[in-house]
Amino acid sequence: MVIDVYAQYFAGNCVFNGLERHGASVKLTSDSEGGQIRYTVSVSFFPHRDPEDFAISYDAYAEREIYHGKGRRSRKREAAMLETFRAEADAAASELGGTIDWEQPLIEARRG
Repeated sequence: MVIDVYAQYFAGNCVFNGLERHGASVKLTSDSEGGQIRYTVSVSFFPHRDPEDFAISYDAYAEREIYHGKGRRSRKREAAMLETFRAEADAAASELGGTIDWEQPLIEARRG
C-alpha cells in the first residue's frame, strides 16, 4: 500500500530540459508490502506559469529513500522523518539544480 504521509506544493526555482519551473511538489511517501516498509522523499518541479497552473511534469523529479526495513507505519517514526524532511527534500532538489522556497506554500499541506 502506497500512502503520501505528507504532500505540499511550494514556490521553487529550477531549469530542467530547457524549461523554467517555478513550483515544487514535495512528498513523504510510505510503501508497505509483505511486512516491509519503505519511506521516500520526492521532489518534482513544474512550470507553475500562473496561480492556477498545477500541471505536474514528472521529468524534473528526484526521489531519495530514507528508510527501508521490517515493520509497518509508525507515527513516531514518521514524526522523526518529518523533522528532517526539508533537508532531505533540499538535497533531492539540488540533484536537479533547483531550490524550494519553503516560505511560499502554494497549497495547504495534505497528510495521509
